Amino acid sequence: MNGRLVRAVVPDAPPLRIRVDGVEVSAYSGDSLLVAVLAAQHVLRRHEISSEMRAGFCLMGACQDCWVWLADGQRVRACTTIVAEGMHVVTAGVPGFPQT
Repeated sequence: MNGRLVRAVVPDAPPLRIRVDGVEVSAYSGDSLLVAVLAAQHVLRRHEISSEMRAGFCLMGACQDCWVWLADGQRVRACTTIVAEGMHVVTAGVPGFPQT
């Protein structure tokens, strides 16, 4: 599935492989997690309380809309976290985090 984000220019950096909820996707060095995920799929995650689909809001780390988790349980903002080769992103929360 392709995301809604369409790159105007393909970066000249080599592609990286990351996993989003277990699915391998391509990203580029320097991409934020938000860019990488939205380039691969339509939404970033479901909101923890309302289950609404979310795609980020402010895009600069000021709001609380783009929190995701890394496979190690660390919670990060997708808009300000830069991708790294082999990164595994979990968008649905981790065990013990309140869900609806």
